[in-house]
Amino acid sequence: MPPATKRKRGEGQWALGYREPLNKNEENKKNDDGLNVRRRIVDVYSKAGFDSIDPADLRGRFRWFGLYTQRKPGIDGGKTGSLPDEELDDRYFMLRVRIDGGQLSAEQLQVIADISTKYARGTADITDRQNVQYHWIAIEDVPAIWDALESVGLSTMEACGDTPRVIIGCPLAGIAADEVIDATPQIREVHERYIGSPEFSNLPRKFKSAMSGCTAHCTVHEINDVAFVGVVNDEGEVGYQAFVGGGLSTNPMFAKSLGVFVKPEQAHEVWKGIISIFRDYGYRRLRHRARIKFLMNDWGAEKFREVLEKEYLGYALPDGPEPAAPLPRRDHVGVHPQKDGNFYVGFAPRVGRVNGELLRVIGDLAQRYGSGRVRTTAEQKMVILDVPEANTGELAAELAKHDLQVHPSTFRRQTMACTGIEYCKLAIVETKQRAMDLIDELEKRLPDFEQPLTINVNGCPNACARIQVADIGLKGQLVVDENGDQVEGFQIHLGGQVGASFGKKVRGLKTTSAGLTDYVERLVRNFDAQRTEGETFAAWVQRADDADLK
Repeated sequence: MPPATKRKRGEGQWALGYREPLNKNEENKKNDDGLNVRRRIVDVYSKAGFDSIDPADLRGRFRWFGLYTQRKPGIDGGKTGSLPDEELDDRYFMLRVRIDGGQLSAEQLQVIADISTKYARGTADITDRQNVQYHWIAIEDVPAIWDALESVGLSTMEACGDTPRVIIGCPLAGIAADEVIDATPQIREVHERYIGSPEFSNLPRKFKSAMSGCTAHCTVHEINDVAFVGVVNDEGEVGYQAFVGGGLSTNPMFAKSLGVFVKPEQAHEVWKGIISIFRDYGYRRLRHRARIKFLMNDWGAEKFREVLEKEYLGYALPDGPEPAAPLPRRDHVGVHPQKDGNFYVGFAPRVGRVNGELLRVIGDLAQRYGSGRVRTTAEQKMVILDVPEANTGELAAELAKHDLQVHPSTFRRQTMACTGIEYCKLAIVETKQRAMDLIDELEKRLPDFEQPLTINVNGCPNACARIQVADIGLKGQLVVDENGDQVEGFQIHLGGQVGASFGKKVRGLKTTSAGLTDYVERLVRNFDAQRTEGETFAAWVQRADDADLK
């Protein structure tokens, strides 16, 4: 008899008839749409308090409205992953405000600032997806926060969870002199049509979108689940190339181009088709394989495009060109001309950390020196738009009084950090303060260093701060110091480039948190001494001796 063939396990793909939940998360989503939790928060939990919250809502559906329990203070990184959720959970929340396209008015920024001061103990962080995150939020205050945000057109809906999260866009959309296309109308159309719709509120995992015509490629389309990137076809028409399947975490992959040309008026249909493929064909058995990048990796771009056109769009898309290469720096920091004769002023808070008082100052300055329009960036930075040239110097000086640097050092400009152990239940080490201290120390030790150099600090393996695509990527973990004690430290990734290569790991290369500054200083000095004219850090890493990387 022939040997029995091993039956392949189903991946929970709806389109293939697998509708029964294969894990607890899928079961929770089937039991009740995450969008329905809002009513319970308003009517029950905010009135009866934290202890009244159903665990399936607390650690699941709350995310559909931007809420995560934060880490209970005093629990060290060694206990991350070993303690049950109920022991790690604090009775307070992180709350994420989604800011699609990173676009804010002075009035909206004022409300964000007021909420920080009134309800979040002054906390506020600019994330690397253009959002604002609060901490110390009490469940009793959530309805009032929502009322305040919604009064100015903002929301926390689908800021987290297995949903279409914030759509990132270029902060200079509509004003950059060299932009290919202003994607603002397409971002708004997708948001208005699909965000908050039950049609897409049960995805296999999170779904991250970008839409931009920026020549710097500031939205890092290469690492988004879906990205629309401005291009010009052979007929001179402006539209988009579509990229699908980018993502980092513990199994990083770059997005693949579909090779198409998407007209602006088609963008929402194509976006809908792509997210529908993810909903219907995405893997739902194992959470760590549930992102669209795994489906794209298995199918390839050709099959993905074929399914998109035949099963979802009902028409073929024409072939389209690939976008031009990105600029050396993608962050829009500094003083630069707009196409209307005014200037924009981009500045760098330290690793995105701001507070309510500071946000109020930024809003006031934007109104005093510009039109009041403010933007957040995907690099944890901010930009004030519409500043007359005569006002730029005075605005930069005013920002500097509040430690918001318009002409920052490389270290201030290009260091990012995730939330870290201060608030995050997944983190193993402290990140924000560690990164701020690193910046301060490097500025003192290497005051003349001006080469582009990204330093990304992450508190765990999940890569929220994009460690694999940084020049120096630092992944938090516990390490053993010279005394044999287990302490906070980092595994080191070197020479990563968005869209080109992931950082390499040199065998055994780790550092303690205490020794981090000395290590980075040594590494940067080696690079500066050995680099050739115009050579990037990533290129140097590929040819450098391992001894010079340690």
